[in-house]
Amino acid sequence: CAFSTAAQQRSTGDECGPEEPSEEPKHPLSDCALEHKAIKLEEQVRDLTERYRRALADSENVRRRTQKFVEDAKLFGIQSFCRDLVEVADILEKTAESAAGHAEQRSDPSPALQKIYEGLSLLEAKLQSVFAKHGLQKMNPVGGRYDPYEHEIICHVPAEGMRPGTVALVTQDGYKLHGRTIRHALVGVAVEAHE
Repeated sequence: CAFSTAAQQRSTGDECGPEEPSEEPKHPLSDCALEHKAIKLEEQVRDLTERYRRALADSENVRRRTQKFVEDAKLFGIQSFCRDLVEVADILEKTAESAAGHAEQRSDPSPALQKIYEGLSLLEAKLQSVFAKHGLQKMNPVGGRYDPYEHEIICHVPAEGMRPGTVALVTQDGYKLHGRTIRHALVGVAVEAHE
C-alpha cells in the first residue's frame, strides 16, 4: 500500500489505510547505545559538579587570603612609622635619664631642672601609652632566654648568678607591633666563664 501509485490509490483509496505501527523504535539508537550515552552524561555531570565545588572552594580561599592581607595591611601599615617613633622614644628616654642624673648630682637641684625632668617623664609616659594603644610594646628581655627573632647579640657577659643563654643586659630596647618584632633588642647574653 505504501508503494502504490497515485492512480491505484484513487481507485483503491479506501483499501489502503494508514500503515500499521511497527514495534521497532523510530530512533536509530539501540537501548545499549542509549544506556552508554546516559552513563557518559552522568560522568560529565559528576565531573562538572566536582569542578564547580573546587572552583567554589578556591574562590573562598582567595577571599579569605585577601581578607587576611587587608587586615594585616591595616595592622602593620604603620610599621615603618613606628620604627621612626621608637627612635624618638629612645632620645626622650635618654634625655630624661640625663636630666635625672644632673638633678641627683646637685645637692640643691634647681626648680627649672626639676620641672624639665618631670615634663620629660610625663611626655615619655604619654608616648608609651600611645604606643600601647596602637599595639606597639617595648620588650623587656632582661633575665629571659635569648630569642634570635627578638634579640640581637652585641656581646657576651660572664654568667654570674645567671644561667648561660639568658639575657644579662640590654643596650637598646626592642619593640613589637601587634606581636611582630619591628626592632630587635640589642642584648648581652650570659655565657659560662672560662678560667
